[in-house]
Amino acid sequence: MAKNKTIETEVSVVDFINSYVASDQNKVDSFRLIDFMREWSGFEPKMWGATIIGFGSYHYKYASGHEGDAPLIGFSPRKMEFSLYVFSPTPDNKHLLDDLGKFKIGKACIYVKRLSDINILCLEKLCKTTIAYLNEHDQCACK
Repeated sequence: MAKNKTIETEVSVVDFINSYVASDQNKVDSFRLIDFMREWSGFEPKMWGATIIGFGSYHYKYASGHEGDAPLIGFSPRKMEFSLYVFSPTPDNKHLLDDLGKFKIGKACIYVKRLSDINILCLEKLCKTTIAYLNEHDQCACK
């Protein structure tokens, strides 16, 4: 089975943002997201793979046998938009999307161009319900 490439690393989150994120506004938004997600999760930011900033972790195992570790919540400051890894398939979260603001949703993340496009209170609720969901539904030895 293929080895998971998205694993926690020792790379400095601050160094990553300062060297990878080109736009001054995206740097500001990145540091704001770090402050928010640190507060909401209770975990310090860690780099996961080359470009994901994650908070906490949990262990997952799929029916196929594939398993690994992933951050509870996180984000990646991509060139054109932020990828927010904060969504779990709960009825509450689906309703929160109605009030989130301007975004696109993918299979595993929510895409936003800038923080000013979204409702931060909705983002907070999404993060907290996702953490609660992962604590209940996956083999979450949250660390």
